[in-house]
Formats: sequence, structure tokens, C-alpha cells
Amino acid sequence: MVYPYVWIAVFVILVLIEVFTAELTTIWFAGGALIAFVLSLFSGISIWIQLTVFIVVSVVLLLCTRPALIRLMEKRKLKTNVETIPGKTAIVAEKIDNLNSTGSVEINGLSWTARSENNDEIISVGSTVEVLRVEGVKVIVKLKEDK
Repeated sequence: MVYPYVWIAVFVILVLIEVFTAELTTIWFAGGALIAFVLSLFSGISIWIQLTVFIVVSVVLLLCTRPALIRLMEKRKLKTNVETIPGKTAIVAEKIDNLNSTGSVEINGLSWTARSENNDEIISVGSTVEVLRVEGVKVIVKLKEDK
């Protein structure tokens, strides 16, 4: 009875791969290997049935549980500080002039290099702007409309 040892080895290898990659792909096949291991403990169950069960269980686990688990993990992902900046209001600390590569804004007490979304637009010091996005280490802004 060599098959139980083979299935346990496959299970351990797949779990180790999952631990080191955390891609949520091999863990489902590890589940299939575990079920195939249990089947291999019973005499009279052929390797072909074990392989079939391994494949079916692995695919079912992958297709039925992976999408739900990925959605759950996405909900728990914390945004970084940079991801919270788009949409914020900022005050221009240095005149924003894309052609002369000047400009900075204050966002939450921090100074950011800033560029206007329009290359021909110059935004004066003290103006209120809206942050559209972050590109590298600078923010792209537009003059905030007065309401």
C-alpha cells in the first residue's frame, strides 16, 4: 500500500506551495489529495478511482469556494494612505505650473508635489483643488469648483 504515502506527500507539497505563494490555488488541490488519501486507506479502491476523486474534489472546491473566499479577502484589505488621497481637497502651497514643473499642495498636513490635469492651466497659491489621482510621488489635481 504505497498510495496513502503518495497522497500524503502530494498533500504536504501542495500545502507548502500554498503557504509560500498564498495565491489560493494549490490549497484546493490539497483538499482533493486529502480525500484521495482517505480513499487509499480502504483496500479495493483502485488508483483510477482515487485519481478521479482527487480531480473532481479539487475542481469542485476551486470553483465553488475560491470566488467567495477572494471576495471575503478583498473586503478585509486595508487601503494604504496613497489609496485614500484621490477625491480629497487640498490647498495649493506653491503655484502649480506644469510647463515650469512647479507646484505643491498640502493634504492632511503633508506636502505633495502637484501637477494640474490641464498642462496649460496655472493654479495660484491658496487655491482649493481636488486630487484626481496619484502618479508616482505627485498628485494630479484640478481647480475645485465653488458651490
